[in-house]
Amino acid sequence: KDRLSFMRFLGLTLADRVPDANSIWNFREALTRATQGGVPATEALFRRFEAQLRSAGFIAMGGQIVDATVVAAPKQRNTEGEKQALREGRIPEDRARKPAKLRQKEFANGTPMVRETLANDARWTVKQGKAKPGLDGAPRIAIAIPVHGYKNHVGIDRRHGLIRTWTATDAARHDGAELPGLLDRTNTGSAVRADTAYRPAKNEDHLARAGFTSRIHRRKPKGRPMPKHVSRANAVKSEVRARVEHVFARQKGPMGLVVRTIGLARATVKIGLANLVYNMRRMVWLAGAAPA
Repeated sequence: KDRLSFMRFLGLTLADRVPDANSIWNFREALTRATQGGVPATEALFRRFEAQLRSAGFIAMGGQIVDATVVAAPKQRNTEGEKQALREGRIPEDRARKPAKLRQKEFANGTPMVRETLANDARWTVKQGKAKPGLDGAPRIAIAIPVHGYKNHVGIDRRHGLIRTWTATDAARHDGAELPGLLDRTNTGSAVRADTAYRPAKNEDHLARAGFTSRIHRRKPKGRPMPKHVSRANAVKSEVRARVEHVFARQKGPMGLVVRTIGLARATVKIGLANLVYNMRRMVWLAGAAPA
């Protein structure tokens, strides 16, 4: 009962019992398994709230912005002895004595797979970045940062900044591969904005056939400098595309989005609920910011 606002949100009074951690876990497990009309329950909830957004006048407008972010998950740490046992196709002795720990490994026909990968479907990927500039003013050095977890792929509308479409995958999934499933055909604008990862020829063809206008960043030609007109066009696109970063900053900052469960199904529920809650909070802000 540390937060009365939480209790009010759940419809609880001071006389009611607050659900403990096990009750919340069981509810989330039921949500993971549940479907509505063949649609996963989390997606069905998201669609129902999307309908409420439209009823309130927050229709998708101005085109859409697509991007993805990595949602961190716990890293796997094996001792040298466990690694050797897995390479030999044996179950590590410590895991054999602890069934709960044993379930966290991938298995094939009852034996551990040689490659060491969690059963939680989380994968490694590399995030490109740049080191901080030195005191001498030297140019920043490009660095590659390994990250482990899942990806939250979203499409927002430019006008309201609300998440209209989303999918969850492992972190190794290429961003561009998710573009067709993220396109919102109800948006009143035809422009689709994204970074260069979404610009393979297959995606460009798909956008053209579906009636969308590509505003995806252009790549720098190999071995040649970026043409000035392309650089200027990319800069203009970046000003608009940056809005999707506000979504991820809010989820990873105040909302503290991380995945601590096992399996893509549970991770999808966690990510989907985070997207739903973001839209709820965004709607409250938009309603307050709208003129009376």
